Amino acid sequence: MKNETKTTAHSTYRCQYHIVFAPKYRRKVIYNELRADIGQILRRLCNEKKVELIEAEACQNYIHMLVSIPPYLSVVQFMGFLKSKSALMIFDKHANLKYKHGKRSFWAGGYYDDIVGKNEKRIRN
Repeated sequence: MKNETKTTAHSTYRCQYHIVFAPKYRRKVIYNELRADIGQILRRLCNEKKVELIEAEACQNYIHMLVSIPPYLSVVQFMGFLKSKSALMIFDKHANLKYKHGKRSFWAGGYYDDIVGKNEKRIRN
């Protein structure tokens, strides 16, 4: 759940990130016919890496996600895994997209991420 601390064998953490990424050329394919499939794929991949998907929204041409990533997995590693595997899974499920997007590149190269819950009062105490 949101604002919940988690534990591993040697650490206690609450690493939440707001991540935004978009399809290549900001094509507006997410919102209509692919929305449900992309949601299922992203949830499945998050579960595979033990990343908690707290909230997600598929907008017209980008994805917003609020995730809790364990400290042994960096944001860069997670996003590389998420974008590459989800692109392959989307193209496998929707073969007609290969001709529109070519070379199996569904997502744009970059992404935006920000740490959630920066509370200066709590940090000072």
